[in-house]
This record gives sequence, C-alpha cells and structure tokens, in this order.
Amino acid sequence: MPRWSPDAALRLERAAIVLFEQQGFAATTVPQIAAAADLTTRTFFRHFADKRDVLFLRDREFPQAVSDFMSSVPPDATGATTVRAGLVAASRGIQDWRASIARRRLIVRSEPALHERELLQSHHLALAIEESLKQRGTTPRWSRTLAALAVTCFDLAMDRWLAGPTDRPLEECVTSVWDDMRECISE
Repeated sequence: MPRWSPDAALRLERAAIVLFEQQGFAATTVPQIAAAADLTTRTFFRHFADKRDVLFLRDREFPQAVSDFMSSVPPDATGATTVRAGLVAASRGIQDWRASIARRRLIVRSEPALHERELLQSHHLALAIEESLKQRGTTPRWSRTLAALAVTCFDLAMDRWLAGPTDRPLEECVTSVWDDMRECISE
C-alpha cells in the first residue's frame, strides 16, 4: 500500500459509499474502507475522525463557498437578496455532483446514527451565512433568521432536485423553494 496518496480522502469516500451501499453503514468497518481504497487504517484516520465523517467530506468547504458567493453580491443588496443570490450561485457549483450526492443522501437518510451529523453540517452552514450577513451590516436578529431560512431552503431544494428529472438544475429548485417560502410567509 502506498505511504502517501494525494487523493486519499476522495478514494476513501468512494470506497466507503460502495461498502455502505453493499453491506450497510453499521456493518462496514474502517479497516474495510481503508482496504477497499488500497490505503491503511492510519491513512483513514489522518483524514477522518470516524466512519461517519467520510460521508461529509465535501460538506467541509460548503459553508465557506456560500459565504464567498454571498460576499460577491453588491453591498447595497438586502439580506434576503444576498442569501438568495449566494444559494443560487453555490448551487451552480454542485450541479455536476448530483449522482454522488443522491447516493450519499440515501445512506445518510437510512441511518439514524448519521442524522445528527447531517444536522451539525446544517448548523455550520447556518453559522457561516449568519456571520457573512453580519459582516455586510445585517442586524444579528435578521442575520440569524435569514440563515435559518437559507438552510431550510437549501435542504428542501436538494430534496426537490434529487426527486425530480436528472436534467433539472439545482439552481431552479433553490429559486422555486425560496419563492414558495416567501409566499408562505406572506399569507
């Protein structure tokens, strides 16, 4: 087995997803994942704290990416406009990952032990959005509210996207859910 591999985290993620699909999350061990990726268990633990972490590899950068997209919105935009534009821009960046996101989501949703981790990732995303809004001058109260709405919007949009036709853009789902939320609140 190689001592160092620049793509080790991605190889471990791919191997884990295949094993989780074949034998289930609970029945899969870290040594099995490492062996399937042709890496050592030690290498696994250099990249991940536990086997749950391997399913959230790509989520590590997402809060920062959304913050970066939000910072590119003109400074005179309202908080809601900023959040919507940030989510739409971020959704364009993950359009090509639909198949792997769908596979990962099925595993996460089928395993109660992973629900907590998914909620934690949503919490980190909300904190990043909230902080970005505060830096733009949005009040703390509105920043927190908009961040919670943004996370809910993104999660619902992801559900619509994965349940819909494969050629439907995630961006369209984000816009549709945002509009639905705005309409519901206006009633």
